[in-house]
Amino acid sequence: MLPLEKLDQLSRRYGELDELMCQPDVLADSDKLTKLHKERAELEPLVVAYARYREVDRKLVEDQEALADPELRELAEMEIPELSAEKGTLTREIQLLLLPADPNEGKNIILEIRAGEGGEEAALFAADLFRMYGRWAEGKGWKIEVLSLSEAAAGGIKEVIALVTGKSVYAEMRFEGGVHRVQRVPATEAQGRIHTSTATVAVLPEADDVAVVIDEKDLEISIAASGGPGGQGVNTTNSAVQIQHKPTGMIVKCQDERSQLKNKAKAMKVLKSRLLDIEREKQEAAIGAERRGMVGTGERSQKIRTYNFPQNRVSDHRIKLTIGKLDRVMQGELDEIVTALRTHRQAALLEDATGIKAPAFGGGDADE
Repeated sequence: MLPLEKLDQLSRRYGELDELMCQPDVLADSDKLTKLHKERAELEPLVVAYARYREVDRKLVEDQEALADPELRELAEMEIPELSAEKGTLTREIQLLLLPADPNEGKNIILEIRAGEGGEEAALFAADLFRMYGRWAEGKGWKIEVLSLSEAAAGGIKEVIALVTGKSVYAEMRFEGGVHRVQRVPATEAQGRIHTSTATVAVLPEADDVAVVIDEKDLEISIAASGGPGGQGVNTTNSAVQIQHKPTGMIVKCQDERSQLKNKAKAMKVLKSRLLDIEREKQEAAIGAERRGMVGTGERSQKIRTYNFPQNRVSDHRIKLTIGKLDRVMQGELDEIVTALRTHRQAALLEDATGIKAPAFGGGDADE
């Protein structure tokens, strides 16, 4: 069932916004006009869907009445199934649009990838994941800025921290956080045996300055020579900044080779995002019963996905989804998996709000 009274109220508000944006005093106030435009844009999909719902519902009532008319009965019987199906689709669409929006949906993110179990092979896999996300980001028109990078001896990555900016980055990448597992034959394996290695991915919404307030007395800042590739200048420039947040013991280090100020700003950005993530996890724990079983509360869960190279297969264990396109996924074609995860989350939210059972995904999960 839909909350018709609330939908009528929102539709009236949409009409009021059109009138308000035509008033001279509003047109003269750019800030107020921007806020009204934003509110109208947020309401528009819901109002349009509800207007169509009312039209379909009216036609259904008319067709039900027409069943009693011998001349109109055949036409009504043809229209009713189609209209009923559309009404069901619109009902679900409206219910989803009524769900509260996540305040982090439109934010940029701090992406952290670390090699896990598996030594050099894990570091190589971490590098593969970073390239995969880089190709995906390029296709989305996002920008990736490396804040800190620690390379492994064999050419892999021990740890990389990057800022990813663009449209709806957090909304798209929020489900990538967790332990990623790879099954493949390492280049160093002489006998062709398949090894299993892991890498961890953290996706943190970028913190607004107003969202996290840090007392300078809680920080211990130290300066050191930058490390890693980049020539002799890297090792002779004291530009790497390490910040320790004393209350939590959290340590962040960033290096931009030469700019100490840039490194400090980047390190503070990472620190704030991590502290915001801690607060977010506390809030989610407090309402854990409400979101139990939902994709999105398990960013730190073990083994969210397996990449099986010999079988060209990738499996997401949270929604039991397996697809045979690993080669394309590693080239950045992640949309199929991400869309499935977002759809599952929406269904879980809807079930939580309305009691309507979320549909199950097929495909099995052979890598459990």
